[in-house]
Amino acid sequence: MLYTPIKFRNVELKNRWVMSPMCMYSCENGLPDDFHFVHYGSRSQGGTGLLIVEASGVEPRGRITNHCMGIWNDEQAQQLQRIVQFVHKNSESKIGIQLSHAGRKGSTWNNVQISVEEGWETVAPSPVPYHPEERIPHVLTAGEIREQVQYFKEAAARAVKAGFDVIEIHAAHGYLIHQFLSPLSNIRTDEYGGSFKNRIRFLTEIVDAVNEELNENVALFVRISGTEYAENGWDIKDSVELAKVLKDHAVDLVDVSSGGNIHGVKIPVYEGYQVPFSAQVKNEAQVKTGAVGLITKTEQAEEILQKGEADLIFIAREILRNPYMAVQGSFEMKEDCFFPHQYLRAKISS
Repeated sequence: MLYTPIKFRNVELKNRWVMSPMCMYSCENGLPDDFHFVHYGSRSQGGTGLLIVEASGVEPRGRITNHCMGIWNDEQAQQLQRIVQFVHKNSESKIGIQLSHAGRKGSTWNNVQISVEEGWETVAPSPVPYHPEERIPHVLTAGEIREQVQYFKEAAARAVKAGFDVIEIHAAHGYLIHQFLSPLSNIRTDEYGGSFKNRIRFLTEIVDAVNEELNENVALFVRISGTEYAENGWDIKDSVELAKVLKDHAVDLVDVSSGGNIHGVKIPVYEGYQVPFSAQVKNEAQVKTGAVGLITKTEQAEEILQKGEADLIFIAREILRNPYMAVQGSFEMKEDCFFPHQYLRAKISS
């Protein structure tokens, strides 16, 4: 199944391998540069069905660090377009981008909050910092929340114009949208807080706004945290219910990760530790899902698909170590996979 095509709207991926979005912390003013061109271009030569560009802030305060990527202006989008055009011209990979806002987890470096002078005032649904010693974030008003929805919409429009095939909304890992989802970080009493329906409202409004900018040639994914590993917090049952709603709002795939919102929680980490969350969301919500988290081997990835636990396999650290993981897996399984014609002398014959 790893080398079986799959279609989302009119976007057909040649195989089920996905390079997961991973921050490179190498931008100035949110601008991608030659490093990013080489980084993403090289991964496209490895046969991966889909590459997703790292979390890109929809506004300057949406970055995690002041060296994170952005897509809040046209100059950034034009630089990203250069990468998209290379990938489309020189590979069979599709390419997506993750739209993000860090919220209260922004203005950091090396996981430590930096000063307002070096960084910026963070924003959040409620006056609850991620770490008790951090600054209390600015609480977004209802009007400011609507502005944030517009930022996501405008970023999506730039991404479509740049030629991206997939838009992924980052609603996981304790960033702004996740902060609204969780009853531990969202203690609002207005239409964006309290009940499950109210806490997911920010995300569904973003999804609807982004979808207004998309067409059948651009698919929409949402990344969520299946659980945040905290008592009375967001859990897998909430994720299943959210996935049902997202399906009704024309989301094509739910990318299921976990954690990130509650400081100091214990996360049981082992090979494929997040796959059960993907499986439960897929099977109970009847949606397509992506599995991610310590998936490092071709056989492991194939087994996940064969067991119906996911539809796509998102690879992160392992694809940094080995950009050619997908094509090497095709050698092992004697399957067809894109291989650069410039490198054909190195192809292993079946």
